[in-house]
Amino acid sequence: MRKALPGLCLVLALTAPAQAQPPSEVFPGIAAAVVHHYDFEHPLAGDPEKEDDIGRADSRTPISLVNGGAAMRVADGAFPGSKTSLQLKQVRPNSKSNDDWKAGVHSSSGVASMKAFSKARGMSIMTWVKITGEAPARNSNSSGTGDFYGAIGFAGVLSGDSDGHAARALLETENHNGAMRLIALGRRVDGSGKQFWVSNADWKTLMPQGKWVFLAGTFDFDNGTIGLYVDGKPVEGSYAVKGDPWKVIGPPEPDTTSAANPRGIKIGGSHPQNNREVNACNCRLDGLLFLDRALTADEVRAQYEWVIKGRR
Repeated sequence: MRKALPGLCLVLALTAPAQAQPPSEVFPGIAAAVVHHYDFEHPLAGDPEKEDDIGRADSRTPISLVNGGAAMRVADGAFPGSKTSLQLKQVRPNSKSNDDWKAGVHSSSGVASMKAFSKARGMSIMTWVKITGEAPARNSNSSGTGDFYGAIGFAGVLSGDSDGHAARALLETENHNGAMRLIALGRRVDGSGKQFWVSNADWKTLMPQGKWVFLAGTFDFDNGTIGLYVDGKPVEGSYAVKGDPWKVIGPPEPDTTSAANPRGIKIGGSHPQNNREVNACNCRLDGLLFLDRALTADEVRAQYEWVIKGRR
């Protein structure tokens, strides 16, 4: 049997080093809370029209890239180290159809891999967004070509009784008191009252056309509070609903979401099952995270700084 030459192993080790793993996109202090993570650089094995979930192993939830498939991954990373993002868009603005580019997952019986958001005391959503076209989009369900949707859907977790629109937690813009505002929307109990944190500023001031912006929404269902952030900073605003719409005052404690698995995730509008078009988003998304607790303001800022500094 031929023997290896002396020192060959050392030479091989020097000329072909093991590939180091790239640093995580997630700030270590919040990593344990990340349930679902989509970077739009991981097509599902054998199905490039789906994006794999690189979050928690026991909660793996691939999402469908609806209507555009693999072409929705575009070479435009939102931050250092990111190569691609997800393009969302309205395909036929003046036609009632089901061809908008959006993404997500939907199951009328609930998505079992999203059980972390059943009976949850809190949750958070974080993502990068770039507006790339007409916003808000034209209302393709209207016969009037000059009618526009009253909202733009970015990303949300559906409620346990959702038809593909109603959300347990959502980042969006919405027409509020005659002006479009940036909003974080939460619903604690399925079919019950919603609460909104509404920005004081016009949404286009917070999200200029063609600029990547880091959005975050935190939802503390036990304490009845919502946080909304842009580029790691709290957004000045107010609650839209007076009183106690989540019904958290008084026993029993703690206050949690309904004991039902969400019916899915919606990204870039509503109805990820593709049976209707609503609130389309002419935009790109990158680095989308769903977490199983309400992050603090310091943690949101830390995630933003971690990513923009190239993941130290």
